[in-house]
Amino acid sequence: MRIISGKYRSRRIKAPKSIKARPTTDFAKESLFNIISNKYELEKVQVLDLFSGTGNISYEFGSRGAKSILAVDIAYSSQKFISAMADEMELPIQTVKANVFRFLGKHTGKYDIIFADPPYSHKDVSTIPQLIYDRNLLKPKGILIVEHDKQIDFSEEERFLELRKYGKVNFSFFE
Repeated sequence: MRIISGKYRSRRIKAPKSIKARPTTDFAKESLFNIISNKYELEKVQVLDLFSGTGNISYEFGSRGAKSILAVDIAYSSQKFISAMADEMELPIQTVKANVFRFLGKHTGKYDIIFADPPYSHKDVSTIPQLIYDRNLLKPKGILIVEHDKQIDFSEEERFLELRKYGKVNFSFFE
């Protein structure tokens, strides 16, 4: 994986094999950040990265100057790797090792952008938007982005905005 833009533009990051994750493709990530960059001044945003895996999305936000990033993943290997990379690059990323669904049930922080990239096969993917809205985790004018496969359809969700497709990667946006 590589960082697309910002301070660490073109930097390649090799995650350890112990991290069982599917990083967002560079093509999809570049398209996603083009959308985000047109809506937000990234230097001012607070980001929640759920199911952070290798930290791919967190590094991109950090490289582009995000104010703060909280990366949540259940795997200790992910937390350890993301923390080490954040320290090495001096990025404002904090990590939490937690089951994301339990974390969402207790967390009270407020974010400008929440990005969730659950395992495509996870049985509870469709519950993520409601969990976030039940806890009121988005700031006013904040956005939730859920990465998912083509079998998931969020279009009937109350706060659904749009679906963007990039190859096999689908991003659903919520206000």
